[in-house]
Amino acid sequence: MFNLSNGVSFLRAPLAFLFLSESIFIRVAAIALAMLTDCIDGYLARRSKSTSQFGAILDPAMDKFFVFFALSIFFVEGKIELWQACAMISRDFFLCLFAAYLSLSNLWENYKYKSIRWGKVSTALQFIVLIGLSVGILFPWYVYVAFICTGSLAFLELLRLRTS
Repeated sequence: MFNLSNGVSFLRAPLAFLFLSESIFIRVAAIALAMLTDCIDGYLARRSKSTSQFGAILDPAMDKFFVFFALSIFFVEGKIELWQACAMISRDFFLCLFAAYLSLSNLWENYKYKSIRWGKVSTALQFIVLIGLSVGILFPWYVYVAFICTGSLAFLELLRLRTS
């Protein structure tokens, strides 16, 4: 179902392409706008009572597209190492593990998609690090380890919600 909140979510895809510009201002503006659309889409969906399974999947998919695209650009430019990029998207590896669990357990059909606390924390941390990378900040190793920790906590939260 396409509605205003889903349209706002879709805006993150073209914003990602702004990373093709090497301008620090354009990149930081793209991240700020992506963060803004991430907040607005959920607010609009709740306010207009138009939340949907499609929106629950679209919103994080657009976050992932934006982050993956930006990380790819930073990797090609040599501003981030492969292990750092993998650590930043480690939550998505955990999500794949959870999806495999749902499939193997025949629980996929009944699963209700919704946002989780550690997913939101991980996404916020990703956007903060992307801003830092855009302005040339080099982050210590433990910042990237924090992504693995938040990914693990997201996985545990999903398992807990599945069994409750």
